Amino acid sequence: MKKVAVIILNWNGKDLLEKFLPTLVRCMPDYAEAIIADNGSTDNSVAFVKKDFPGVRTIALEDNLGFARGYHKALKQIQSEYYVLLNSDVEVTKGWIEPIMELMEGDHRIGACQPKILDYNNRNFFEYAGAAGGFIDKLGYPFCRGRILNSFEKDRGQYDDVKEIFWATGAALFIRSELYHHAGGFDEDFFAHMEEIDLCWRIKHLGYKVMYCPSSKVYHLGGGTLNQTNPKKTFLNFRNGLILLFKNHPPRHFVRRMALRSLMDGVAAIKFLLSGEPGHCLSVLKAYYSFYSDLGTTMRKRRNTIPHLINGIVAGIYQRSIIVDFFLRGVRRFSDLDERMFT
Repeated sequence: MKKVAVIILNWNGKDLLEKFLPTLVRCMPDYAEAIIADNGSTDNSVAFVKKDFPGVRTIALEDNLGFARGYHKALKQIQSEYYVLLNSDVEVTKGWIEPIMELMEGDHRIGACQPKILDYNNRNFFEYAGAAGGFIDKLGYPFCRGRILNSFEKDRGQYDDVKEIFWATGAALFIRSELYHHAGGFDEDFFAHMEEIDLCWRIKHLGYKVMYCPSSKVYHLGGGTLNQTNPKKTFLNFRNGLILLFKNHPPRHFVRRMALRSLMDGVAAIKFLLSGEPGHCLSVLKAYYSFYSDLGTTMRKRRNTIPHLINGIVAGIYQRSIIVDFFLRGVRRFSDLDERMFT
């Protein structure tokens, strides 16, 4: 058994595997192994890996189970001390695993960690999915050091400090395997998007830290499965954002903040409509229909989480609205936020 398992969940991503898998294999230390978990691909991805990379283990899943369920099912078949969940469209760099392993081995309270995520096509800028570590505001909207909404900062070394964050990106997520399973793993109902934020919120309630390690660096292509213009991505982001907040928000201010979240999402739907994007407006409405249709299931999950929520507020929640800060206050950089507003 290897100490570290780097698992790529693949779905019809043969072109991406051809592009990025060779670099991954070259940059693997002796104590780590690469594994491809295939989500029922029809593009001969598995055959390609077996032929060109016989040392890379493959796990064939029967269908496209989505990001959350696909990983959840694959990880049950993998034995290692650490999991590294890596997107198929990520270019790793030499020595990207070692600094995070050193950090996590030195502090067993660290449950998860992420590297610095830079844009593959614009390599001096932070990338959307994680940047220099993730946070959320009081209404559950995510943002990052180096990226607020769709505003990206140039990497000038301003976030080259090891820092506790709220969530680590699923594009390159290091997590202790025992903790992953103890916390319940990814919520399969998310299908894709924000499941890593939900998982990080839960492990923080269990008393663990989530960290960012800048000496580990990767480049993310992004949009490999769903890009920002796809209405399905809009649906998943809005629906999963509601599930995330409902499941995990502490009892204090819970009703008021769910109401405020609904109001903000309503404004977003109107903005989509007025901007000539009716498909995205409809996706927001569908997200709310889906959320309320399955509210009983989400309510049961919240009841299971409540005992941990009562224990206290976890670090990393911004006690203002990042949406208001961005559109009304003109905030574009994480460093412009008031640090006192983070619990």
